[in-house]
Parts: sequence; structure tokens; C-alpha cells
Amino acid sequence: MIPTIKWEGDYIHLIDQRKLPKRREWFVCRTVQDVITAIREMAIRGAPAIGVAAGMGLALGAQSIRTENYGIFRKRFLEMGRHMKSARPTAVNLKWAVERMIQIVEGMHNVQVEKIREAIRKESEMILERDMEINRTIGQHGLALIPDTATILTHCNAGALATGGYGTALGVIRAASEAGKDIHVFIDETRPLLQGTRLTAFELREDNIPATVIVDSAAGYLMRKKRIDLVITGADRIALNGDMANKIGSYQLAVLAKENKIPFYVAAPLSSFDFDLEDGDLIPVEERGPDEVLCFAGHLVGPEGVNAYNPAFDVTPAQYISAIITEKGVLGPPYGSSIRDLLKFEEKNA
Repeated sequence: MIPTIKWEGDYIHLIDQRKLPKRREWFVCRTVQDVITAIREMAIRGAPAIGVAAGMGLALGAQSIRTENYGIFRKRFLEMGRHMKSARPTAVNLKWAVERMIQIVEGMHNVQVEKIREAIRKESEMILERDMEINRTIGQHGLALIPDTATILTHCNAGALATGGYGTALGVIRAASEAGKDIHVFIDETRPLLQGTRLTAFELREDNIPATVIVDSAAGYLMRKKRIDLVITGADRIALNGDMANKIGSYQLAVLAKENKIPFYVAAPLSSFDFDLEDGDLIPVEERGPDEVLCFAGHLVGPEGVNAYNPAFDVTPAQYISAIITEKGVLGPPYGSSIRDLLKFEEKNA
């Protein structure tokens, strides 16, 4: 697996996902603004990976604050955090990572600023390492949901490239393959940026896992023809009631799966849960520019002057989700109860 993001000395190197699969190029971040740009322009994408990048970006930014005065350092660091949070609105992992870093700064007000910088850098490394461990654990928890022989439909990319490594939805698929299960994966192309075709197909080919790309609109046909045994996706944000936001097109897959009596699973770490939101109607949905829809490979496809609506995500109500696979185990409906029970357990053991 290609490392998604890493420290190289004092700089952050991340694989530029806009160039895959044709070219493997590193996007080098020398400033916190470089990281924000990489997130906004989707050189790095996927909710867990964005969280990792945010933590590392703030650690990089902390090195540039030229003061040993705690008050000045804190003020500038909080400003960096605000800018980082604005990079993309839907994936809650970004907010989670920023707040985690801010807590470190707030908790070290009696410590030398240089020690704070060191602590932030160390925490960013731990977030990356822990994310990879979490993904492997998610994979093991999800393993029991995969039949010994199965065709699996997945949407967008929730693999190593969308995380610190290994993947969430693809982590479950990888775990099934590693366990010797006979699986075949159908991959939605995932318009308009083709993350399924470019990234998920690339990852599965690298791992020698049998896979077939389909156009997004073919999913319902395959389900009705009994070609799909289960659907599994990642998530960018999950509300307290189990509603979840994911790449645009996920909602229609969930509805189609339920209509065809096919399980629809979501694989996500706890950092993708927003315990402050009661339901999915409160999840902010990012809208991106029309050129992503109207252009292909840099060339205008539609007629001059036509407009395009381009929401990057949609929200799937909990009623369509068969189970949510986390590093703490598999959650089932009613999610209002199972998620709150998990939250209470985490708070008790914090």
C-alpha cells in the first residue's frame, strides 16, 4: 500500500491523489497553508486522512510561530486552527483533529513553548499511527459480516488513500481477502471526480483483489439481478441517531439496497462521529464548483453557459443502514441507543 501521508524531516509529504493512478507524485507541504490548500483542492481526501493531515498541518504550523511567549503562541495557534477547520466543512475528522491539538496547547500553559511544539509534533505522529491501527481493527470487526463467498459493492474510496493507511470500508474488504474469503468487488466510478475508478480500483489492483468498475447508475441494475451480496461504504460524518454523510450517491445506494433486501454497511472510526449533532439534517454538505461536473480531463463537455449543481456529499438516514462498523465493534439499530451507549462507555473510560 502507498503511504498516504508522512513526515519527511520538517516537512509533510502526501501522495497527490489528483495525479493517481497515472503518476505517483508527492505533494510537499512546507507551511500550514500548504496543508490547507492540499485539503481544499483534494490532493488529499477522505475523512480520516483529512483528520490526520489537519493534525500534522497544525504541528507544522506551530514550528513557524516565532515566539516563546505562551499567550502569543496560543493566539496564533488558535487562528491557525480556525483556518484549518474551514478547509472542508463536511468531514468531522478535521474538526476532531484540530480540537485535539488545541487541547494540548490549552493544557500546557505552564510549559515552555518549545516543549509544546514537540508535544504537538509527537501527537500528530500518534494520530497517524493510531489511525492505521484503528483501520485494521475495523477490518477485523467487519470480517464477520462478509460471507465466505461474496460480491461487494463499494462507493467512492474508503481505502488506504482515504485514511492513514489500510482503509475503513476497504479495510473490511482487505481483511476478508487476507482471511481467504472468495470476494469480488464492484466499484462505482463515483462521479464527478472518479474516486472509485481512479483510486479504489487502483488500490484493489495493487492488492490483487478481483474488482470490476461500473458506472454509478448501474448499481440498481446489478442489485435487482442478484449480483450484489452487500454494500459497504465509509462515512465523513455520523450523527447521534446514526444518520451519516458520505460521498454523493451513497444515499441512493442505501435505498436501493434496502429495496432489494441487501445489507448496507458503513465502516468508520469514532473520529467520524459527531456527538454534537442529533441527526443528519444538521450535517453541513459541501458544494463544489460546477467545472468538476461540466469538464472532463480539463475539457468542457457540456454546452457553453450551462450551469451545474455539485454537492459533494449526501446524507443517508439511519433507517437504511444495516450496521456501523467501528474500532469498538459493530453497532446496530436502534442507533440512537447503541451510539449513546458507546459514548457513555468512552466517557467513563476516558
